[in-house]
Amino acid sequence: MIDQALPTLNDWVTVFTRAAIPVLPASVAELAEMRAMEDARGDVDAHMLSQNLGGDPLITLKVLMQVSQDCHRRHISSPETLTSAILMQGIGPFFRSNENVPSVINWLADYPEALSGLLKVIKRARRAAHLAVTFASHRQDEDADMLQEAALLHDFAEMLLWCHAPLLALTIAQRQRADHTLRSADVQKEVLGIELTDLAHALMQAWQLPELLIKNTDDRNAEHPRVKTVLLAVRIARHTQYGWDDPHAQAALPDDIADVAQLLTLSDESAKRKIMEIDS
Repeated sequence: MIDQALPTLNDWVTVFTRAAIPVLPASVAELAEMRAMEDARGDVDAHMLSQNLGGDPLITLKVLMQVSQDCHRRHISSPETLTSAILMQGIGPFFRSNENVPSVINWLADYPEALSGLLKVIKRARRAAHLAVTFASHRQDEDADMLQEAALLHDFAEMLLWCHAPLLALTIAQRQRADHTLRSADVQKEVLGIELTDLAHALMQAWQLPELLIKNTDDRNAEHPRVKTVLLAVRIARHTQYGWDDPHAQAALPDDIADVAQLLTLSDESAKRKIMEIDS
C-alpha cells in the first residue's frame, strides 16, 4: 500500500500501471458461475458477460486494459465497450485472463473505512452512468452505451487510489467531508501532489485505452456535447452523493440543471423533473 505522496505524476503512473485491480465480490461470484456454465454447456457469450459484469467499473477497466494492450501490440484499434472487448478477446481467453481475480473485500480487509469509501465512489459512478445513458438517449446519440461506460469509468483513478493508497484516500475524503466547499482538485494536489484527473488521463494513455473513451472522459473538452453529457452526469452524481437536500447539492444543482436543460433543449423545470425521475 502507498502511504505517502509519490514525487511526480510519472511515478504514480508507473506504480498504478503495474498494480493489480481487485473487483467487486459480486463480479467474483459471477465469474465463477458463468465459468461453470461455459464449461458445462458452452453457451456463455459476450453480451451475457457484459450484462452481468458491466455494473462493476473495476472489472470493466480491467478488461478494457487487457484487450487494449493486446490490440496495441497487434496494431489494431481498441474496442470501445466492455461487450466488444470481450467479443474481441474471446470467451475462453476472457476467463483465463480473469482467473483468481482478487475481491475488494479481501483486498481492503485491513482498511474497512477505505472499503466503505471505495463502495461509495462505485455507487456514485453507477448513478452517473445511469444519468449519462439517459441524457445520451434523449439526444438520440448512437453511442449512448459508450457514454454510459465513460461516465462509469470517469472516476476510476479515485477508485484505484482507495485500493492502493487507502490512507491517503481517507485523508482526502475526511477533509472534503469536513468542508464541502473545498475543491477536489485542490485537496488532491495538497495530499497527493497531483490531480486525479491528470492521473486518469495519463493511465488511459499508458494502457492504450480506446481514443473515444479518453476523449469523452477528458474534462478539458467540456464543451463537446458528448463530453458534456458525461461530465454533467458525473457532476450531478457527485453533488448529490450526500442527498438532494444536502446544502452543497442545493447550491450546485441550479447550475447543473441549467446546463442539462441547455444540453437536452428543455426548460429548466423539465430538466429538473427528468433528472429527479432518472435518479429515483
